[in-house]
Amino acid sequence: MKRPAPWAAKVVALLDSGNKTAALAQIKVAPSVRDVQALHVLLDRHLQWNKDRVVTQAVADQITALSHPRLHRSP
Repeated sequence: MKRPAPWAAKVVALLDSGNKTAALAQIKVAPSVRDVQALHVLLDRHLQWNKDRVVTQAVADQITALSHPRLHRSP
């Protein structure tokens, strides 16, 4: 059984409380792709945040950024 991602629930709670800037900052420093995908699923369930283009674009950008391997790695 898959455990729920607490990070995604916390970001949705930030959005529900009206603190959109803090939620966007948390999305930009997401811990893993799995957590961002869990957030994407939770946002699909919330009609209010599903239609917000800024939030959905930030989630989509972070999924693509974390999905691809890094182009440059430090030595």
